[in-house]
Amino acid sequence: MIHKTNRLSAAYRKLFRKTYLALSIVLCLVISVILLWTVSYLPPYGSTDTPTYNDVSGRYVNSGMTETGATNIVAGMILDYRAFDTLGESFVLFTALCSCLIIMYGSEFAIPPRPDKYLTEKDNILKYTMFVVIPMIMLFGIYILLNGHLSPGGGFSGGAILGAGLVLMSLTFGHDVVAKFLTPKRIRVISCCALGFYCLAKSYSFFTGANHLHSIISPGTPGNIISAGLILPLDIAVGCIVACTMYSFYCLFERGDI
Repeated sequence: MIHKTNRLSAAYRKLFRKTYLALSIVLCLVISVILLWTVSYLPPYGSTDTPTYNDVSGRYVNSGMTETGATNIVAGMILDYRAFDTLGESFVLFTALCSCLIIMYGSEFAIPPRPDKYLTEKDNILKYTMFVVIPMIMLFGIYILLNGHLSPGGGFSGGAILGAGLVLMSLTFGHDVVAKFLTPKRIRVISCCALGFYCLAKSYSFFTGANHLHSIISPGTPGNIISAGLILPLDIAVGCIVACTMYSFYCLFERGDI
């Protein structure tokens, strides 16, 4: 009876893999056809019919600083005018992490947990160098994160630097060192709180703007560190998501666990 059940389970897994592969191929082909069909309607590159002036980009350049309070017009665009796009990008990272967790836990793709490889065990030069380099990397990442509304930087670039610092710390000193302050539970809480705050904050902003209501959130004085309305806290939220996602991906593919 047990042997028959095992055979049925193996047959079901084989059927699932074939069905999953077939549906994946069909989905990719459908998306490719839709994208190619859309591209066919675009004007040729360098065509005289291509618009040479866009009112939207002109609005960003001419009124971006006044309306958003950000001297970095790019940050004002992606976190104010087109904040829904940035929210979608953040959700893409979170969904990719969730997908990897679903695939790698309890499946044939799962990587068995491996012990940490401490690079500092045999190299004291690396150990003491990293004591200096890693804090500088983390400090630079925080600077980029908090300065995104004033100069090039922001949530994605600052979060990537912070994530790289966490990866380097884990690679150099071991996973247990990072796990003392960044546990799997804290990663989930930080990601969910950051995404939730982003949704609530921009929902309020869009609701007041669409209904021509007064918003209590002031853009402040352009150039000040506390300015640009919601852009600074949204940068922090995006940076937290990017840093946690990068570090989680590293742990999953290096150790098989977060």
